[in-house]
Amino acid sequence: MADEPDNLVLVYLRRIDAKVDALAQRVDDLTHRMSAVESGLAAVRRDLGYLAEADARLQSAFDRLRQDVDRIERRLDLAEEPAPSPL
Repeated sequence: MADEPDNLVLVYLRRIDAKVDALAQRVDDLTHRMSAVESGLAAVRRDLGYLAEADARLQSAFDRLRQDVDRIERRLDLAEEPAPSPL
């Protein structure tokens, strides 16, 4: 009769050990997946930085073109006179 409780305790301990091992494996898998997500997020942030840089370059080019058009309009007297500001 003394053997039964020991065996029952051992059975439960083995079950608990197996479950802990399974949980440890799942945590390892999730850790690897989280690392992959973090790497992907870093890539997205890098790409956003490149897009912001490209946007700044395009805005600068647009500003230069706008200045060129304004200068051409002034030379050809195509520019409208600015309306006087109401006082």
